[in-house]
Amino acid sequence: MPRTRSRIERSDSNDHADRTDGAQGNGRLGSAGAAAESSPVKSAERTVRILETLAASPTRLTLSELQERMGYPRSSLHALVRTLRELKWVEADDTGMAFGVGPHALLSGTAYLDRDRALPYAHETLEDLRAEVGYTIHYARRDDAHVLYLASRESRDSVRVVSRVGRRLPAHLTALGQALLAELTTDEVAQILPADLEKATAHTLTDRAALYAELDAVRQRGWAFEREQGTEEVACVAAPVGYRIPATDAISCSMPARLADGEELDRVVKAVVTHTQRLAATLRREGIR
Repeated sequence: MPRTRSRIERSDSNDHADRTDGAQGNGRLGSAGAAAESSPVKSAERTVRILETLAASPTRLTLSELQERMGYPRSSLHALVRTLRELKWVEADDTGMAFGVGPHALLSGTAYLDRDRALPYAHETLEDLRAEVGYTIHYARRDDAHVLYLASRESRDSVRVVSRVGRRLPAHLTALGQALLAELTTDEVAQILPADLEKATAHTLTDRAALYAELDAVRQRGWAFEREQGTEEVACVAAPVGYRIPATDAISCSMPARLADGEELDRVVKAVVTHTQRLAATLRREGIR
């Protein structure tokens, strides 16, 4: 890999500053070198941001669109995309002008899932829970102020054709995210949330005071509930999987919002909480952390 790394590092002349030799006179690392070691390498950070931007876009992006979104110099952006394309982390459309993530990005994501010791047990729980309630079930992990979907089981009559696995959504607009944010203190939540909370529907909680109040309610009852905050006509119930402290993972059940009331809601809540607690006990017993 040394040849690939050097090609990326040469993509922006400004990156030379990041590689300044911090050794002074007697060969010891000086303050400049110490600062360089503690700060990100510009070309590496840009490479990751390009992949994240492409992955988050529902359509392929041209270099001009990438530059507009990221603000990077066109020359370095072109060089990085070219290198990523050669390594199959990025692929182009038939015109060669628009880009999206490539197959090697999938290999990396699959490796993350394959090595997660909690997931085989989670898969069993999702199967059992779907069989009991009949609705779509998700398993996700908090990633700062977002939730990352690691497993899903669609309801038998679902019309969804694209799996949610691998997708990343703002935590505040999902029951999964609210269940996991409630594991933190209000101060901790305030530190990780962005300045402006994204609005997905007319029901999304974008007022911080209202969100904090909802998280207090989640802490009191032990499970989260949102109605059409993330998706119109869909309601979700979620509970944290308490095998870590604070919990990093949660399970949710998505159901039609029109059915999320009374006895049906009570039935789903009981099932989600019961299966989630059972999974947490299993993971703790197996020593999975």
